[in-house]
Amino acid sequence: MSALELPSAVNLARAQFALTVVWHFLFPAFTIGLASYLAVLEGFWLRTGKAVYLDTYRYWLRIFAVAFAMGVVSGLVMSYQFGTNWSVFADRTAPVLGPLLGYEVLTAFFLEAGFLGVMLFGLERVGKGLHFLATCLVAIGTLTSAFWILSANSWMQTPTGHVLGPDGRFNPADWWAIVFNPSFPYRFAHTVTGAYLTTAMIVGAVGAWHLLRDRGNPRARLMFSMAMWMAAAVAPAQLVIGDLHGGNSYEHQPAKVAAMEGHFVTERRAPAILFGWPDAEAGAVRDRIGIPGLASLYLTHDLDGEVRGLNDMPRDLWPTNLPLVFWSFRIMVGLGLLMIALGLAALWLRRQGRLYDTPWLHRFAVGMGPSGLIAVTAGWTVTEAGRQPFTVYGALRTVDSVSPVAAPAVAASLAAFAAVYLAVFGAGIWYLLHLFNEAPHAHEPGPTPGQPIRTAGITPAPALVAGAQDAGRPLAQPAE
Repeated sequence: MSALELPSAVNLARAQFALTVVWHFLFPAFTIGLASYLAVLEGFWLRTGKAVYLDTYRYWLRIFAVAFAMGVVSGLVMSYQFGTNWSVFADRTAPVLGPLLGYEVLTAFFLEAGFLGVMLFGLERVGKGLHFLATCLVAIGTLTSAFWILSANSWMQTPTGHVLGPDGRFNPADWWAIVFNPSFPYRFAHTVTGAYLTTAMIVGAVGAWHLLRDRGNPRARLMFSMAMWMAAAVAPAQLVIGDLHGGNSYEHQPAKVAAMEGHFVTERRAPAILFGWPDAEAGAVRDRIGIPGLASLYLTHDLDGEVRGLNDMPRDLWPTNLPLVFWSFRIMVGLGLLMIALGLAALWLRRQGRLYDTPWLHRFAVGMGPSGLIAVTAGWTVTEAGRQPFTVYGALRTVDSVSPVAAPAVAASLAAFAAVYLAVFGAGIWYLLHLFNEAPHAHEPGPTPGQPIRTAGITPAPALVAGAQDAGRPLAQPAE
């Protein structure tokens, strides 16, 4: 390719959507679990009356506010790309995906928006019970949002419940089959538990960081203890859910699973390939290291089971980037195994009474802080890159979904997105790290009260009123 030659418009559009979705998903993957964690903390505070729960709640509430805001902003941009870069896809799938995304707004986003202000700023203004209800409803809202988004995405992976019209549009025939399509239960469970583990790794890392500074900080102890309970319980469960999800994908998307596993040849006692490099031209994995029979065991639940390889599937059904799918899967699984190891090590040291007095464990936890974010990003990469070359698996190809936009125009918008996202969300992540670095202490203030909240416009009136009151000046009276 010459210096002036650009990739195709479809590849540039794919790259742009990948950039925005990766940045966006970092924040919901964190806030879904964090909202539930806040609800648990406030529930324990109301039940026990111990200030340590309230202090920890307020510490993480500030962080939740920042992460939630960045998630909303980064998500809004994605919807515009359906019209600018993927207009054919948007037109043909609108009868199915339009209502699903609309339900997400009506049920989840309105619920979160309606009670988020009470959750962030209402602890001193409403009763404890009402505030706890607001926290729980925000947590339910995040899970409801995940429900609808994953239902829509899962339908694109395993489309059912529709009929194809003469104009090529997907018209709904059975909404129950659309919403609860074959891959949705597994994908929903796998993603939500992944979000909980993401939160556990971040909370555990922050708690461990402050334990390394002050081993006696009770709020850091609480963070670390609760996070390690979550890791010990949920990480092994995630392994089981992932196995069930893999079995479902093997049934409905065999080419994706073959790419994940690196299987080109159909064989019995198929090995689980640990390392290697998939070579699509040669139809083999070069320099592979594997465990004989293991893939047959977990894919077919039979050591002698036959596993179908890519060479027995039409070439135009293969995922377009085999190394990306292959290695993303191994990153996800490898980090999941490290999470299990961290949870089990913490459980063992807890039984010995050394959970808060073992620096190597705390350093391990700090190092694992970003592991959840990396793992869910790798998992989404497997899901989306493995679905190629389709946008709706088996029914609508990616090359037939793109807008009639020239490659230079997409390249320019991609460059602008990359620069803006790096600046804006890079600064946001830096600020989150700054908040993580602040030690939790008694009487945490939570989000700063008294600041203007411009949810219905840009008028500076609230700020002027607050400033005048603080200065002791009389407020100006409106003209009659």
